[in-house]
Amino acid sequence: MDLFSNVNDDRKFLPLAERMRPQTLRDFAGQMEILRGALGKMIAEGQTPSLIFFGPPGTGKTTLAKIIANTTDANFVKINAALSGIGELRGIVKEAEERRKFYRKRTILFIDEIHRFNKGQQDFLLPYVEDGRITLIGATTENPFFEVNAALLSRMKIVRLSKLTVADIKKILLRAVDAENFSAEERALDIIADFADGDARMALNLLEQAAFTEKISVETLRELLGEKIRRYDKGGDVHYDTASAFIKSMRGSDADAAIFYLAKMIDGGEDLNFIARRIVICAAEDVGNADPQALILANAAAQAVQFVGLPEARIILAQAVTYIAGAPKSNAAYLAIERALADVKTSDDEVPNHLRDTSYKGAKTFGHGVGYKYPHDFDNHFVRQQYLPDKKISARYYEPTTQGAEAAIKRQLENLWR
Repeated sequence: MDLFSNVNDDRKFLPLAERMRPQTLRDFAGQMEILRGALGKMIAEGQTPSLIFFGPPGTGKTTLAKIIANTTDANFVKINAALSGIGELRGIVKEAEERRKFYRKRTILFIDEIHRFNKGQQDFLLPYVEDGRITLIGATTENPFFEVNAALLSRMKIVRLSKLTVADIKKILLRAVDAENFSAEERALDIIADFADGDARMALNLLEQAAFTEKISVETLRELLGEKIRRYDKGGDVHYDTASAFIKSMRGSDADAAIFYLAKMIDGGEDLNFIARRIVICAAEDVGNADPQALILANAAAQAVQFVGLPEARIILAQAVTYIAGAPKSNAAYLAIERALADVKTSDDEVPNHLRDTSYKGAKTFGHGVGYKYPHDFDNHFVRQQYLPDKKISARYYEPTTQGAEAAIKRQLENLWR
């Protein structure tokens, strides 16, 4: 033991984010939907396959890899793809083979930023992943379907990690405050949790910076963050008021107002997924069949925002918002499902016999399918027959408007059924 070994091993010299890194799933915050499923069971049983963790920064990719290594009692080797080459990989594989041969111990190779490996480096790993000499866990913020070779991808399970919620971040911060005996204002922790935008590492780094003062306060954060703390508060009334004005502006066909509120949300650090979801909902609820293209465009925008990210994502959102604001409006589809839901909650009407399933033996002995007319056997691929239950035969749920493309739908239905 040398003179400095105790100093090097002392955890207090590590950054706060590293000191607070969970060692077990019990202490892990967020990703509950994933961990309650198959992955959580595999980790608990020590049967984890090669994986790719795909998600934004600070969502727990490295932490989960280390927890897996701890749970499976495997040797954990971490490298960064931007700094490593095939020579280093050869050495890791050789050591992994020896460790397995002499100590019957697995090696988990964790590659951060795996998307930075070129084709040759990725191909080098293939045989060792395939025969189990190493368990590979890659972490990436980029879509692996675009950045990782198909051959390597086929041998790995992709696990998509979501941004941590504000509640998840707050839980992590409270744990750190308690462990480090910090003095902190509740409101200051709320601001950090909001500001971190789902990134636990960013939240803990900011907490550590603020902890150099006597007390972690709102004033401390103002000094640290300056203009980055906006009046737009994602957890307060302004958040909901702005989102409401945004939706109502699109619904009201005011493109300028919709863009203004979009800018306000982006500038305030609103979650892009939240914005994209509001746009998709508006496209279906307020535009509907008056312009069916609106929903297609809104959904494409939501996916593109995930792929591109800021700052360019603002352009994609702006295109979708201005299109929806300028599109003809109809809420007929929305009203139709609301009316139908109200009806089905208060009735137990049976499906007419001729519409019932006939796929199993003996169905026709119950009269199922008898008398059903196959529309494609008739002119115009249409034939009049009863579809609604007997008690609802005269019900009308969908009342198409004459707005935009919905006018053609209205004419079609009237021509067929009048």
